[in-house]
Amino acid sequence: MALCSTVFTSRRTRRQRRRPCALKWTQESKKSFRGKERGAAVGAKLTTKGAATRDRIIEGAAAEIREHGVTATLDDIRARTRTSKSQLFHYFPDGREQLLLAVARYEADRVLADQQPQLGDLTSWASWLAWRDAVVARYREQGQQCPLSALTTQLGRATPGARAVVTELMGQWQAEIAAGVTSMQSAGEIASDIDPVRTAAAIVAGIQGGVVMLMSTGDTTPLESALDLAIAYLQASSPVTTDR
Repeated sequence: MALCSTVFTSRRTRRQRRRPCALKWTQESKKSFRGKERGAAVGAKLTTKGAATRDRIIEGAAAEIREHGVTATLDDIRARTRTSKSQLFHYFPDGREQLLLAVARYEADRVLADQQPQLGDLTSWASWLAWRDAVVARYREQGQQCPLSALTTQLGRATPGARAVVTELMGQWQAEIAAGVTSMQSAGEIASDIDPVRTAAAIVAGIQGGVVMLMSTGDTTPLESALDLAIAYLQASSPVTTDR
């Protein structure tokens, strides 16, 4: 769900080791499919059908990477998405990195989508606790794998594309939490002198630290503790006594 530590590594299965076709574009292949097709896929607005096909490729590639890591092959993605090689080159003419970046954006969107509707409605302590439970449940389900981290590591965290994906994700996530803090301040449930932006940044940092430990140990206790203590701190700041 979130960007995780780079401690995740993909273990190749016997099925993967037999795969003969790596997910890559050769220079010759790139030249063959650039030009007119690149303009259709990148420079021009996609038709409804074209957008659906591109989305299917991204979703299929994401599913393959979640199951088998970034060693997913071109043949696997083609089979999973029922697309031809020419279609892959058409929608991703710049090759493997372009496809991986699209998948990284897809996975980043899932980070926030998996926390909804609770994340977008942090207007009561009940909704904060429901959000906390949703976060823990999702990470418990994800376990010790983090496809977004694997993708950004493969792309290179310092590259503009990968950095933009992570920056946008963290910005949106923190903004949602900060909005929740502000809403609770307006309702008199959180002290007015607490900085919503810094608080949101600290909560996201706590989640990330908990996830790193989860990936290392398989234990969700640090993640749960980080969320519980953050919420308890906010509750304790309340200038009024409420029934929680």
